[in-house]
Amino acid sequence: MDFRLLTVGDVVSSNGLQFVCRNLRKLKSRHHIDFCIVNGENAANIGINPEQADRLFDAGADIITLGNHAFGQRNIVPMVEDCPYLLRPENFSPLSPGRGFGIFDTKAGPAAVLVLTGRVGMDYTPDNPFLAAEKILKTVDTKLIFVEMHAEATSEKLAMGYHLDGRISALWGTHTHVPTADLQILPKGTGYVTDLGMSGPKHSVLGIKPELSIGKFRGELYRRYEPAPGPCKIEGAVFTIDTQSGLCRDTERVFLYD
Repeated sequence: MDFRLLTVGDVVSSNGLQFVCRNLRKLKSRHHIDFCIVNGENAANIGINPEQADRLFDAGADIITLGNHAFGQRNIVPMVEDCPYLLRPENFSPLSPGRGFGIFDTKAGPAAVLVLTGRVGMDYTPDNPFLAAEKILKTVDTKLIFVEMHAEATSEKLAMGYHLDGRISALWGTHTHVPTADLQILPKGTGYVTDLGMSGPKHSVLGIKPELSIGKFRGELYRRYEPAPGPCKIEGAVFTIDTQSGLCRDTERVFLYD
């Protein structure tokens, strides 16, 4: 039996959130999805608030993942503590609220979901994600194991893919908001893509008004980033998993545009 996982790239801005919420069930139906994981950490531009998280769950997200902006909205902290379906990176400091790993019921049995964040080019120093992954995997005996790597460096994400190849069902990258063209099945059977892309303003620089990003690169005086207006998009990927082996059988890109 096959199991189809939909992964959705970073949701950016209230407009992006609205577009995802309006279209997620349509995407799930179109692609015959069994389980859906959405990165929601930029729904409030920096972070996500409880009302936005509830909207994503109501729209059809089974799991919401977060990254380096997990606590950008401090009112999310109680929900991160209490809701097992809202995951921040596992290799954050142990003093951080919440969790980065869980095992969840699906129609194909239990599925493990692990969120990691990278260390290369990030503005903080989480624990080593490779060692964190090894520690978690020693405790897991499910067939279905899904890992999100929220990281800046493509090399770090790809290295993690090969490091876990054959031991997990699928690994996808988030954070850089630009979809990569390397959707594939690694040699030992793990589905992989370096970055899903983002779900938010289509005519933007990573979700931001282009003129604000251009001004920064030109050396103009700092102006606070604002999300771009206008039409939106959803970017993500579907992984088809063989439930007997727990390995990936097929991968495909998902795009939806206003």
